[in-house]
Amino acid sequence: MDILFLVGGLLLILLGANGLTDGAASVAKRFHIPSIVIGLTIVAFGTSAPELTVSISSALKGSADIAIGNVVGSNTFNTLMIVGCTALFAPIAITRNTLKREIPLCILSSFALLICANDVLLDSSGENILSITDGLLLLCFFTIFLSYTFAIAKRDGSMKEPEKEHLQEEDEIRLLPAWKSALYILGGLAGLIIGGNFFVDGASGIARGLGVSESIIGLTLVAGGTSLPELATSIVAALKKNPEIAIGNVIGSNLFNIFFVLGCSASITPLRLTGITNFDLWVLVGSSILLWLFGIFFGKRIITRVEGSILILCYIAYTAVLIYNL
Repeated sequence: MDILFLVGGLLLILLGANGLTDGAASVAKRFHIPSIVIGLTIVAFGTSAPELTVSISSALKGSADIAIGNVVGSNTFNTLMIVGCTALFAPIAITRNTLKREIPLCILSSFALLICANDVLLDSSGENILSITDGLLLLCFFTIFLSYTFAIAKRDGSMKEPEKEHLQEEDEIRLLPAWKSALYILGGLAGLIIGGNFFVDGASGIARGLGVSESIIGLTLVAGGTSLPELATSIVAALKKNPEIAIGNVIGSNLFNIFFVLGCSASITPLRLTGITNFDLWVLVGSSILLWLFGIFFGKRIITRVEGSILILCYIAYTAVLIYNL
């Protein structure tokens, strides 16, 4: 029964995210909002909606380890498995700006989470907690990140209307009737809320049934499930000979997950880290650093198939350590 709740909840989340994204994008197009704004907000929300829904639902149900493990596990899965699998299909070129700006931002966001989650080490507190203050701080970082991204986009001219690629992106957005847009948005929100509750209940039930901690379920099963949109997008992009999309997809999702998803979750209720350890957080930091090193030192800004294989092996090794320590 728990598996049915887990799978059914995930399907509702994915359908809800898709409906909400389509409805919101249609409304944005109706009001002539530039495609770059749609991409940085609505599309980013759509791909990270599973993580957001599951983490907030978990936080409200008192399952903090699922809420945090979902984000830490999803980001680790994104960087090691999704980039690794995509590189196996086709080597991934990384732009100079991505190496100079976006990947270092990912590393900094991971360090920010590591610092916020280490109250025992830094403040001599009795336990590690992502407090409401930490959550608001992460949301401030998210606001700064969005402002920075918009400023870079405007400086590079990507918000100018006549550019073909952005016109093409806008053409791909369906302009729905107003009533249908509202229906998509409301139905999508309902799917996210109901699916999130089902998914968290299923994950918690599986953890109890197997006798393992919620943190392990959050770092593995829940994280892998909520990362399915990013995995599907990246694999399809590789098959269509556009593997570079995977890097932008992963970086955007990782930043959104830490700053917005955990920021929102911790702002609603403090999250106690009982099963998520510094080892998990350092693996998260290390995965981003490894991606950056591969781009800088081991190729001409390309993630090769060999490097992709190494990323996958690193994730398998991390999962093996989690299982060994059960």
